[in-house]
Amino acid sequence: MLVAGIKTVNGLTVKQMQQLRKALPQDTTLIMVAKNKLIGKAIEGTEWEEALKPALKGMNSWLFVHTEEIPGALKPYRDLQKELKLENYFTESMPTRAELYATLLGTIQAPAAGLVDSLQAPARDLVFTLKAYVKELEGT
Repeated sequence: MLVAGIKTVNGLTVKQMQQLRKALPQDTTLIMVAKNKLIGKAIEGTEWEEALKPALKGMNSWLFVHTEEIPGALKPYRDLQKELKLENYFTESMPTRAELYATLLGTIQAPAAGLVDSLQAPARDLVFTLKAYVKELEGT
């Protein structure tokens, strides 16, 4: 589950907030406004405390996403940002599940690929040396 604090923009009307609520997928997202003190108590001692505590200033809306397809769940919010020409208050470059798997696979494969390359290097160097020697013999 992704929990994200969205800075509420001064001047965002109730109608615009309702528009956002209606646009968000009802089964996978929840947006709410809560007092920072209550959110602080709720996250106290949890894995979220360190990441969210700095956001507990000013006016906030809290968006809870209960799906692994985060970019799709956040699309209505990003669309509202563009429509209202709001500052970017939330990270929009959240990777999809497939992108995360690809990154993880690349990270896991990198040391093995480096090891294989290191193990092959002496044999490859020997082959290049022998080829150069054969060319030299053929040239004379």
